[in-house]
Formats: sequence, structure tokens, C-alpha cells
Amino acid sequence: MTLDVSIPEPPDLSNRGAPEEFEWTEDTGGAEDFRREELEALLKDGAWAEGFNEWGEYMSMDEQQVRAVEDLGLFHEFDFYWDPTQDRLRADPPELPEDWAEREATASWNSSTVGAVESELQDLGDVVHEVLKDYLGGDDVSEHHWGDRDYGDREE
Repeated sequence: MTLDVSIPEPPDLSNRGAPEEFEWTEDTGGAEDFRREELEALLKDGAWAEGFNEWGEYMSMDEQQVRAVEDLGLFHEFDFYWDPTQDRLRADPPELPEDWAEREATASWNSSTVGAVESELQDLGDVVHEVLKDYLGGDDVSEHHWGDRDYGDREE
């Protein structure tokens, strides 16, 4: 499906705390580097737009639903980070707010629509995650790839 919507700005990954699912361990010592600055730079350099366009080709949401998701600010709430405990790139999609039924943009939605939209957001996160892995050097992304290039200092 080709959508007639503009690609939203990539999520701002700065000033975020530890991801919800992240568990502090003795091994990490509290000095986690989630590599969000580097990932945000890659998203701005085209990974977000590439992933969004790829997702837009097959997703099942209509334009009104995409605009509602944008109105709710959900595209900006995606979180992409490096999980140092598992030595891998992670993507956390946003959840619809609890008061979604009270919002004007989603007032006509039912629980089935909400489930479908949440599934589509998961798919978008998965697609952008794969694009980010490509930008970082393929499927075998591990800690040593971060030292090979300084992604945060790309010229625009």
C-alpha cells in the first residue's frame, strides 16, 4: 500500500533513561552505554526514512490511522538502543496511551483496531531495526563494530 503521508521525523533518542525492559546486572556495573547518539545519527542519516518507506509498502494501516499515530506522537516514542548485557541492537515500539478511546484522533477505533495498530508499530520497529543493522554492517553487529567508525560525527 502506498501512503499519501509524509515521513515523520525520526525519534529523538536523547535524554532517555534506561529502556523499560533493561535489567541492571552486576556485570554491567551501572556504566551502560546504550549508543543512542550514534543510532539517532543513523536514523537522521536515512535509516528511519528507508525503514518507514519499506514498512509503508506492505503495512495495512490506512492514511487516517497513520495520521492518528502521528498525532499521538507515537512515531517519536520509538526507542532504539544497544543492549550491552546482550551485546545486540534492540528496538522498543511505543504503546498507545491508556486513554486512546478518549482522544479525538482515535475515537472511532475499537480494540481490534488498536491491536492491529500496535502490531503495525511492532512491524515498523522491526523494519527500522533491520535497516539500522545494515547501516552498522550487517547481521553480525557486535560491540567491536562501534569502535570501527564514529557514527556521531557524520557530516551533514
